[in-house]
Amino acid sequence: MNADKKASWLSHLIALRKAFVVSFVAVAAAFLIVYSFAVEYIMNLMIAPIKERGIEIIYTAMSEAFITKIKVAFIVAVILASPIIIWQFWSFIKPALYPKEEKAFKITFFVGLILFLSGVIFCYSAVYMLAVDFFLIAGDNLATPMLSLDRYIGFLFGFILPFGAAFQLPVFLYIATKIGWTNYKILASKRKYVILGVFTLAAILTPPDVISQIALGVPMVLLYEVGIQVCRFVK
Repeated sequence: MNADKKASWLSHLIALRKAFVVSFVAVAAAFLIVYSFAVEYIMNLMIAPIKERGIEIIYTAMSEAFITKIKVAFIVAVILASPIIIWQFWSFIKPALYPKEEKAFKITFFVGLILFLSGVIFCYSAVYMLAVDFFLIAGDNLATPMLSLDRYIGFLFGFILPFGAAFQLPVFLYIATKIGWTNYKILASKRKYVILGVFTLAAILTPPDVISQIALGVPMVLLYEVGIQVCRFVK
């Protein structure tokens, strides 16, 4: 019996190692392609909001531009290789799932991915531009902006990625209801407190104008309502 368990564990470890190796090779290949052919275009696209406002991006260390390119190329490579990575680890956990669990996992993951991408695109195309204008106007009379390349790219990712995570709210509510942490009645009864909290948070995170606060607050409230309706049918 112990020998069977040991063989089973060994086969799992081999399968897991294969998933890691294939994923690593996929990321490495995507990184080489992105860095060789597309990193300049991607960098120009990312700094376009600043250049359109007449501000130049500088770098303050000899290696800063190179290291920043490496970071951006790696992040993009992981995104491009994500279908292979997902497929590898899906193949690893699939034998342990029942058919109903397998179907639920696929749907949940797909919806979560769509919501994450929607959050990132929404943030970059709407809220991020408002934030850039606000911060530039706020410092207009104090100093001349000289933005470091590395810090600007870090600010960009640090601003848009949380939006992608925040758009996972319906998925989080579904999972929380599925495992018994909450239910439809509790979520519905807390609606007014959630709305108050969402717009308070939006007022803190966005520039002090009504448009940007609504741009963040309204989608989050709508996502909460979607999550409530999804949880209505969860047992």
